[in-house]
Amino acid sequence: MATRTAEAPLHLAAVSPSVDRYFTGFNAEDYRAVAALFEADGVLLAPFEEPIVGPDAIYTYLQAEAINMRATPLAVEVAPNPAGPTPLETGTQQVVVKGRVKTLLFTVSVRWIFELTATNTIQSVEIKLLASLQELMQFDRA
Repeated sequence: MATRTAEAPLHLAAVSPSVDRYFTGFNAEDYRAVAALFEADGVLLAPFEEPIVGPDAIYTYLQAEAINMRATPLAVEVAPNPAGPTPLETGTQQVVVKGRVKTLLFTVSVRWIFELTATNTIQSVEIKLLASLQELMQFDRA
C-alpha cells in the first residue's frame, strides 16, 4: 500500500483526479461538482447519518451540512482491489485519505475511504471521525 504524507506535498491528482476534485470542490463549496463525481448509485457514508445515495441526494446533504467546512488532506494511501464482504470489480481501487475538517466551532481529525471504479468515478466515500469518545461527546448537534 503506497503512502504519501503532508511532509512531502500531497499530489492527490496523481493518485486520483476524482479524489483531488472531491477536496477542491468541497473546499470551494461547489457541492454540485462534488456530487457529480459519484456514480448514479454512489454512496456517501457520513458520520451519524444513514447512507446518502445518488448525486442529487449527496448534493442536497452537502448543501445543508457542509457549508463553511474546510477539509485538509494530510496523508494518502492507495490499495488496488481491496478485499471486503463483496469484492470490488477488477481495476477498482481504494484510496484512504487522512486529514482534518475545520468547522466554525471545531476541528476534528478525519479519515475518508474512497472506493473508486475502474473509470475513476466514486462508488462510495466513507467519512470516519478520528476523535476519542470524550471529544465526540463535546460536539453539540443542534
